[in-house]
Amino acid sequence: MPNVVIVGAQWGDEGKGKIIDLLAENADSVVRYQGGNNAGHTVVIEGKKHILHLIPSGILHKGKLCIIGNGVVIDPTALIAEIEELTAKGIEIGENLKISELAHVIFPYHRALDTANETKRGSGKIDTTHRGIGPAYNDKFARIGIRMIDLMHPDRLEKRIQRNLEEKNFMFKQYYAVTELNSRDIVGPYLALGRRLKPFVTDTVTLINRMLDEKKKVLFEGAQGTFLDIDFGTYPFVTASHPTAGGASTGTGVGPTRIEKILGIVKAYTTRVGSGPLPTEISDGGEDLRTRGREFGATTGRPRRCGWFDAVVVRRAQVLNHFEQMAVTKLDVLTGIPTLYICNEYLINGERVSSFPASLEDVESIQPVYEELPGWNEDISGAKNINQFPKNTRRYLDRIEELVGAKISVISIGEERSQTIMLDPFF
Repeated sequence: MPNVVIVGAQWGDEGKGKIIDLLAENADSVVRYQGGNNAGHTVVIEGKKHILHLIPSGILHKGKLCIIGNGVVIDPTALIAEIEELTAKGIEIGENLKISELAHVIFPYHRALDTANETKRGSGKIDTTHRGIGPAYNDKFARIGIRMIDLMHPDRLEKRIQRNLEEKNFMFKQYYAVTELNSRDIVGPYLALGRRLKPFVTDTVTLINRMLDEKKKVLFEGAQGTFLDIDFGTYPFVTASHPTAGGASTGTGVGPTRIEKILGIVKAYTTRVGSGPLPTEISDGGEDLRTRGREFGATTGRPRRCGWFDAVVVRRAQVLNHFEQMAVTKLDVLTGIPTLYICNEYLINGERVSSFPASLEDVESIQPVYEELPGWNEDISGAKNINQFPKNTRRYLDRIEELVGAKISVISIGEERSQTIMLDPFF
């Protein structure tokens, strides 16, 4: 297996966790390259559900080195809680987990700012997870962020927290009218968190590149999805990082020529959590699809908005990430729906377009143009190969391949690890 970047090709929640867990069996290492504990990657093994927020999905396989890269923002409290939860389930975490010393840290003032910002925006809120992800990235790019390496140095940490709180407390008092924070309540606990995490913290740039030099097989794990990318998503309803394949290089310190393959993960329909455009959203929010697919956020529990497959969106994601292969997930959820719809064009102000517009106002005015395909009633959740699929199931998949311009290599037909069909021996 070559080195592969796993990217979501829609608005997140495509099922990346399951596919990464599946491919990790043949990999040496899994590296998370962006986002924070706003992610929720779900893996089900023999009926046991594991939801991972910061730790790479390969942790469920013994002998796989899991790395949290420099592009991730880390809430140490959340990370330790995740480690403890996995350990309680009998999953070993020790030398198999490494954390970049360059990764930026989420502090209580980031979470407070996140909540205050959303409250201030009112009806115009972005619907963040209130976990401080955006404010932590803001500090990173404002060059006042605090990194994992700083947690190991008491004097340095205290000075930087005090400096940052001068600005944050001014904003809390003057703009948000919320309670100010005291550095004494932060420094001590974070030094303790730093001591607990110190055994995991290292120079992951050197580590990852050494593995590549030794021809080890590495999976690069993205969180969220292409259309939540800060540059290429439905701005401003986006995340604060780069879930696209390019983020794998900047988020790990690996040159782009060292990445050999990119796999786009695509849900057989479309979902989105929170605010923002969803062109193919079904009029009632997709209640039937939500019920069938148990579409509730793994991180927040919020109901996902559901719609039909949007080929315009996935085709744009294919261009942005240049994936030649796709994994299609939750195909089984469509069983029993008499007529299926695929959007291949938009109607915007009376004009037909086949590409995704840049303007938020244009996106919000989209009227999807649908193709109708016949559904199927046969249960496909136990199929072992694609030849056991009904004719209409194969027809649906063929049309997705044709419209997106990428080959389907993996098909997920249930939440269990075993409910997966591999079509390409490459994987």
